[in-house]
Formats: sequence, structure tokens, C-alpha cells
Amino acid sequence: MRSTRSRWSSYGWYWQRISGLLLVVFTIGHYVTVHWTEAAGHSFESSIERLANPLFQFWYLGFVLLGFYHGVQGLYNIVRDFKLPRVLLVGIMGIVIIAALYFVYLGFDTVLTVHEWKHLP
Repeated sequence: MRSTRSRWSSYGWYWQRISGLLLVVFTIGHYVTVHWTEAAGHSFESSIERLANPLFQFWYLGFVLLGFYHGVQGLYNIVRDFKLPRVLLVGIMGIVIIAALYFVYLGFDTVLTVHEWKHLP
């Protein structure tokens, strides 16, 4: 019987791979819809228009969540490999998680309120 810790570690390993694959899909979708097509437009106004669409909001919120999950999980794996004392590992990861949550908040705030920016002077 495997320990609970190894079972959770294997879930983390699988989710790291799944999130990486999904990020590739999100990145290709972003590139095609924003950079590859001429109709997408590259102005600030076209970006605001695009992000007013609920489908694009869902797309980019997923992008933000997956990106930060993938990044934090990757940093955790890197830091864990250094075999630091547990208190130092928890401290470093606490700072990383707090910073990640702040940046996720900024990402959500930007995606969900950018359509209001076109009314600014």
C-alpha cells in the first residue's frame, strides 16, 4: 500500500503534465486569435473589445489559473529538490503562493474589468 504522501505527489505529477498540455492549447489559441489573424486587430481598443466577450474572458481566466498553478507547482518541485529544512521550504512556498494569489487577482481584475476602460478619458 502506498503512503498518502506518495499518492498526492503522483497527483501533482499528473496535474503538472495536464496543465502543461492545456497551456500549450491555450497558448496556440491565443496566438491564432490575437496574433495570427489580421481581423483580430492589435490596437488597445480591439483588445478591450475582445475581452468584453465572455468566451474570451473564460479563455483568459483559464489561462491565468492554469499558468499560475503550473508555475507554482514547478517552483515547488524545484525548491523541494534542494532538500531545505521544512521551515524554510514552507516559508519560501508561502511567499510564492501569496505572490501568485496576488497576481491571479490582478489577472482576474484585468480580464473582468478591462471593458470598462474604454470609457476612461
